Amino acid sequence: MIRIFTCALMLLGLAACETTKGAGRDISKAGQAISGAAQDVQDAL
Repeated sequence: MIRIFTCALMLLGLAACETTKGAGRDISKAGQAISGAAQDVQDAL
């Protein structure tokens, strides 16, 4: 029982690392889009 729980926990940990990595990329892209929009507004002023 403990072995199954440990294996499941390890698999979830690996999946979480990949999910966090993907989320970091998405947040970075969103930040770049916001920066670009802010620059466009500054240029328009």
